[in-house]
Amino acid sequence: MFDALSDRLSGIFESIRGKGRLTEADIDATAREIRLALLEADVALPVVKTFIAQIKERCSGAEVSKALNPAQQIIKIVNEELVSILGGETRRLNYAKQAPTVIMLAGLQGAGKTTLAGKLAKWLKADEHSPLLVAADLQRPNAVGQLQVLGERAGVAVYAPEAGSGVGDPVKVATDSIEEARRKGHDVVIVDTAGRLGIDEEMMAQARDIRAAVNPDEVLFVIDAMIGQDAVNTAEAFRDGVGITGVVLAKLDGDARGGAALSVRHVTGQPIMFASTGEKLEDFDVFHPDRMASRILGMGDMLTLIEQAEAVFEEDKKEEMTQKLLQGEDFTLEDFLEQMQAIRKMGPIGNVLKMMPGMGQMRQQIDSIDDKQIDRTSAIIRSMTPAERRDSALINGSRRLRIANGSGVTVSEVNQLLTRFKDAQKMMRQMTGAMGLPGGTKATKSPYNKRKGKKAKKKPVSRRGGPAASKTPQLPAGMPDLTQFNPADLPDIDFEQFLKDQNKDK
Repeated sequence: MFDALSDRLSGIFESIRGKGRLTEADIDATAREIRLALLEADVALPVVKTFIAQIKERCSGAEVSKALNPAQQIIKIVNEELVSILGGETRRLNYAKQAPTVIMLAGLQGAGKTTLAGKLAKWLKADEHSPLLVAADLQRPNAVGQLQVLGERAGVAVYAPEAGSGVGDPVKVATDSIEEARRKGHDVVIVDTAGRLGIDEEMMAQARDIRAAVNPDEVLFVIDAMIGQDAVNTAEAFRDGVGITGVVLAKLDGDARGGAALSVRHVTGQPIMFASTGEKLEDFDVFHPDRMASRILGMGDMLTLIEQAEAVFEEDKKEEMTQKLLQGEDFTLEDFLEQMQAIRKMGPIGNVLKMMPGMGQMRQQIDSIDDKQIDRTSAIIRSMTPAERRDSALINGSRRLRIANGSGVTVSEVNQLLTRFKDAQKMMRQMTGAMGLPGGTKATKSPYNKRKGKKAKKKPVSRRGGPAASKTPQLPAGMPDLTQFNPADLPDIDFEQFLKDQNKDK
């Protein structure tokens, strides 16, 4: 959603990189360009004015003029102010001292409230809570049925005493659900309320009545991040008409300009608490202002990437891989397949790569990556025998033809896979040796260290930019010796050619 804004800001910052000193004119021009970028991204005018005023005030002071790298200092200031606009610190749910905690969802029809209720329930269940979904949207046709389906998929209970579609009292359903939760031991109640295609008094009155009846601990306003400037007006109407304690951004995976999402926190005064980024129940997470700001500025989001990796890489598999490295065993095609399957679970490969710092400049190449390439690669490996997966050296010409026929690909694709695998295997061996583990191709001790009774040899200057020090610092006992590891020794992988290879046989 923020790709266009991110590209525009990256271009602005690129224009000031390399300047040893920034004049007042440079700062004014940069601020003007940032202002235009935000307005084009649909950020509300009051938010833009506040944002630019803060940036100009900070950039005009000693913070930038005395900096060793003024351009980097301006980027740092923009990042900090963007985090502030988005809410500053991450806001967590407020749980009731005595169960159950009641969470009420409000918003317009079509914003994604019911789907988000299922996502929130699944997220809470994964956090070791026992949520109860309440079908209090009795206006929209089949809203009750949709919530029941989502509850079944999420593996959580649903309280739906009324059929809905215009039948039943939503206030009574919401009230009775609290007793139902106490009786069956649910510690969180999520009340899905009705919406309308537009703001009207009847909808607000019903939402106020439900709030008064259940006295929720949180009232989350679900907003469609794609609806533009009207999102701000809607948020203000719900804030004044119902009273909200937090905002949830839905449909962040859309292609709209997304600036309204940056405006909601500043306009309503309430924090953005969650973000929904896809159609699957797993496409939901806590909203972190600092991480979102980092993504918008093209700096990646390594913390979220690490958290996603920890969620999909099974502990026993991680332990098994660690033990293999410690024992000097080779990285096999079976390991390669397991790693790809785990990465596939993290979502679209393009989204994963975009979280890595610096990858924003390769957005066009990343967007061209076909996730089905991993499926084709998996099919190739699955067409191999267990012995071939353990030892790729066994795969001769006839075996390659058999594997290609079995997986429905060409022999050329099998050859490309084996070539990429050998590069990965070589890299694993060199990294293993550099860390002092068995099985590596590098020595685990430096020949330049002092030996007993001998003088240390003078270490020559490396032509590849290595250190020219004549002495090697003594590492604490048990620490791996990294003195022989040179990144230049790693295989030279042409990533641009790699992407072309992936797309050549689509």
